[in-house]
Amino acid sequence: MKKSGLKAWLYLLPSLIFLGFFMVYPLVDVLVYSLEEGYNSASQTFSGVGLYNYAYVLRDPYFLQAVKNTFILVIITVPVSTGLALLISLGLSSIGKLRELFRTIYFLPYVTNTLAVGLVFMILFKKTPYTDGMVNMLIGLFGGKSVDFIEGPYWAKMFVLCFYTVWIVLPFKILILTSALASVNKDYYSAARVDGASGFRIFARITVPMISPMLFYLIITGFIGAFKAYSDSVALFGTNLNAAGMNTIVGYIYDMLYGDSGGYPSYASAAALILFAIVFTITVINLFISRKKVNA
Repeated sequence: MKKSGLKAWLYLLPSLIFLGFFMVYPLVDVLVYSLEEGYNSASQTFSGVGLYNYAYVLRDPYFLQAVKNTFILVIITVPVSTGLALLISLGLSSIGKLRELFRTIYFLPYVTNTLAVGLVFMILFKKTPYTDGMVNMLIGLFGGKSVDFIEGPYWAKMFVLCFYTVWIVLPFKILILTSALASVNKDYYSAARVDGASGFRIFARITVPMISPMLFYLIITGFIGAFKAYSDSVALFGTNLNAAGMNTIVGYIYDMLYGDSGGYPSYASAAALILFAIVFTITVINLFISRKKVNA
């Protein structure tokens, strides 16, 4: 091996050790746990090796409910938050004065504690013996009936969870997209206006292609973040998410490890690897699409 190559590997060695110890080893350990059948956490013994843990998890109604909740959350919040962020970023880009002020205001929810924001949302939507909540008061002003968004129907609770998630992720996406829009060469817009192109055509043919790398970055990270959602549900519905019917895949994994049904690391490991497979598959699909659609 050449001296320069050896020096490069020596520079990389601390990072490789760090990645191996904190990423590769835990992944291998989780895989081993997921294959150990009848694992006893007290004695750290197991009765066999196989795929029973995966079969159990995939038949568990709590896990199936968590998968349903997570997929609904992903399908709704990722496109809605990305679309809203793009519209708001376009509006901010068209503002001359006070642009930085409005950008700061929109970014404030991102630096606010997640549980604190969840508490505010719970106060806004929760019905109590003393009040129906501010949101229900607004619904009543328009002649509608009050709805228990926290302990009521499933779709009412899912609406609050999606609304809350969009609110939390929106500031970061606005920050990224406003920076992307600012980097677009203004000469393209000038040339398009000279040719008589409409505003929508300029947006579709110039703006979107030029910021497409950032859009796909936000979509991919949005999918990954939504699949890992857990604290959002806890902030709104408490720690007993199975009883509320609002658990997520990460919440199910946590419950199997530490919750009321805790002490089953093999089941938790199997659920974690199923989540890993789902996220990995969707990420690969998104990357494959981005190669064809993203303007490099």
